Amino acid sequence: MNPLARIGAAFLAFLSAIGRIGMFTATAVSHCVRPPFYANLLLRQFLEIGYYSLPVVGLTTLFTGMVLALQSYTGFSRFSAEGAVATVVVLSMTRELAPVLAGLMVAGRVGAAIAAEIGTMRVTEQIDALTTLSTNPFKYLIVPRLLGATISLPLLVLIGDIIGVFGGYLVGVYKLDFNQGAYIHSTIQYLERMDVISGLVKAAVFGFFVALMGCFHGFHSRGGAQGVGAATTNAVVSASILILIANYTITELFFAR
Repeated sequence: MNPLARIGAAFLAFLSAIGRIGMFTATAVSHCVRPPFYANLLLRQFLEIGYYSLPVVGLTTLFTGMVLALQSYTGFSRFSAEGAVATVVVLSMTRELAPVLAGLMVAGRVGAAIAAEIGTMRVTEQIDALTTLSTNPFKYLIVPRLLGATISLPLLVLIGDIIGVFGGYLVGVYKLDFNQGAYIHSTIQYLERMDVISGLVKAAVFGFFVALMGCFHGFHSRGGAQGVGAATTNAVVSASILILIANYTITELFFAR
């Protein structure tokens, strides 16, 4: 019975973790819509999460668009369908690649930083000190990060869409000898509003998950420096997994027939 007991214990531990995350999420979301609000902390997180992540997201989407154009041309040339390169680049960037890559890059950069910062505050009892000073830790620590990530990531993805399409344009025009006007026409012709909107909705959900996992694992970290390191790792891994799961779910909602 020992293998069955271990399986049951793992399953119960999984359900317990889901319950803790659900309760933490419900508490955090409830505080997001109730005063007081710390506007200066929200602005700070908006800069930390959004503005300072712009270089890495821009570089990622730029080279992704360039590689996508090059690989699409290589594949489509076998079927004499080179004219579809611009359409593939813009649809792939707006629907999938820009939101997912931006979410994963921000998870690696911001999710780890949030977990490390809040985890350090937990193990050094600074969060307990906030409670002693009649300051709600959720209001002061969790809400600004959740709102900052949820708002800033769609803006990052919108900029990443433009940069990624521009990267494909550079390769298509100056490397693959496409006509500039024809390439731009193909880019605009098949792009629909829903393609961009679906990517921005994904980005908002991804930003929420990144901040939520960073805050959750940091808030519940234990055991000194080793516990903070484990919380940082768990935050990045869990946020990345949630991003991939949410990506399929949202795609199914928007584009399933």
